[in-house]
Order: sequence, then C-alpha cells, then structure tokens
Amino acid sequence: MSERVAVGLVGAGPWAGMVHAPALAAGPSTRFAGVWARRPEASAELAGRHGAPSFARIEELFDACEAVAFSVPPDVQADLAARAARAGKAVLLEKPLAMDLDGARRLAGAIAEAGVASQMVFTLRYTEAARAFLARARELEPFGGYGSFVSSVLSGGPFATPWRLERGALLDLGPHIVDLLDASFGRVTGVRAQGDPLGWVGLTLEHEGGAISQASVSMAGAGELPPARVEVYGRRGHALLDWSEVGDDAFATMIEEFAGTVRGGGGHPLDAAHGLRIQEVLAAAEAQLAED
Repeated sequence: MSERVAVGLVGAGPWAGMVHAPALAAGPSTRFAGVWARRPEASAELAGRHGAPSFARIEELFDACEAVAFSVPPDVQADLAARAARAGKAVLLEKPLAMDLDGARRLAGAIAEAGVASQMVFTLRYTEAARAFLARARELEPFGGYGSFVSSVLSGGPFATPWRLERGALLDLGPHIVDLLDASFGRVTGVRAQGDPLGWVGLTLEHEGGAISQASVSMAGAGELPPARVEVYGRRGHALLDWSEVGDDAFATMIEEFAGTVRGGGGHPLDAAHGLRIQEVLAAAEAQLAED
C-alpha cells in the first residue's frame, strides 16, 4: 500500500467541518495535514477536533502537505488555490472555481501552468447511484430531459453565506445541474437563460449531437422541498436520478480518487479544466440574465 497523501485544508466554515475535515481525517488513503483559515480560532477548533495542527500562515500549511483541499468562498479560492498550485500542490476545489469567469480562467491557467493535479467537488458525481444513472443515460440515445434543484438557502441557515445571498442559485446550484446534464446528454454547446438568480432561473441547454435539456434552479424555496432530480429521455428509454435515493458514499470516494490522482498522475475527468467549462456555460447564462 502506498504512503498516504498528506492533504491540508484551507477553510474552517460549516462545509469544511461537515465534509472536508472528517473525510480527510478518515483516510485511509489520506493523512490530514492540518488547517489554515482566515479566522485563527475557527482553524484551531476544527483542527483540534481531528487531532491535526492549525497553521498561522498559509505558507506553513503548504510546507506541511503535498495537496490542498479548499472550502472557502469562490473569490477566495481563486486566489489561494492558484498560490497552492504555484507552490506545487495538487488541489481539491469547490464549485464554482471562482466568483467570475476571469477568475476561473486565471485559476485553471495557473493549475495547467504548474502541471499539478486538480479535482472538483461535484459531490453527486462520486456516488454509485449517479454513476449508474449516467451509464444508463448514455445507452438511451438521449434526445431531451431536464434537471431541477430548489433549496431554501435565501431564508437563512449555515449556507446563507454572503456570496450565495449576493449571486443566488445560478452560481451555487447551477454547477451541479449543468454538470449532470452535460454528462448525461453530451457537451453543452449553447445556453439560453431566463429569470432571476435570487428567484427562479430557467436554462435551455443545447448539447453536442442535438439533444436539448432544461434546467431550473432556485434558492428561494420554503417549507418541505422535493429533492433535486435529473431526468433523461431517449430513443431507448428513460432514466431518473433522484437525490433522495443517493447514498452517502460520495465523499469517501472523492477523497480516495483524489489521493489516487495525486499519487498516480494522469488527471481526473472532473478536473479544473472541466470546472472551467461548466463555469463558462454559467457565465454565458449570467450575461443573458443581466441583459434582461
């Protein structure tokens, strides 16, 4: 068995505490190398919870690890992950890559220039349920379908963070749905958008090969909301992915594959270049909404 990959964590907010830190500490392919966050007290608390060191300077974290996971707002990630890449560290990145397309292109460019491994936290893509669904979808000769994701984040809670409250559903929920539709129907080649990111956004996506899909996202929901879903129709049948039927295997698989990418090289399908391509679709949609 190869030596565990030493992975440091940048960020100590709710998502870092719920997902990144426990998954990195659990291994077995990773060693949790420590935490750096802009709030030293939060960094120390999270690191201590998992028996890991907390660092006062991000450069000290870089020195202690060979890969870095990020759980920070997109604009912060765009800067700090580029620094990690230039320091020769593999990076595990949240979606979206950055707050805007220019930032996403700079980060993806820095990663490509440094030649380091990268991987995106498109959570659902690491589950057995989603992978079985996508394998089925590709066999259907798909011609159309849709995806929807509605949350109540705008009403408050731990994920009602400033960037989400400012930019809304398209930048937060949009990456999940667009990525899944892209994987189900083929590469997105065009997008038409209507609505309001702080209300309801509808997208029509054109795919290579001629398939058409629709996506709806909103963070303005209230009460008990239905699970997110993606549905595919094709000449050979129909397939449905319902978030409520997805297991909890995503994060362990994600960390295992990240460690394998760092150790083995060769890249990962959900790398920063893929994340950039999805963000290009979202940026085109945002531009259309701004013109309305």
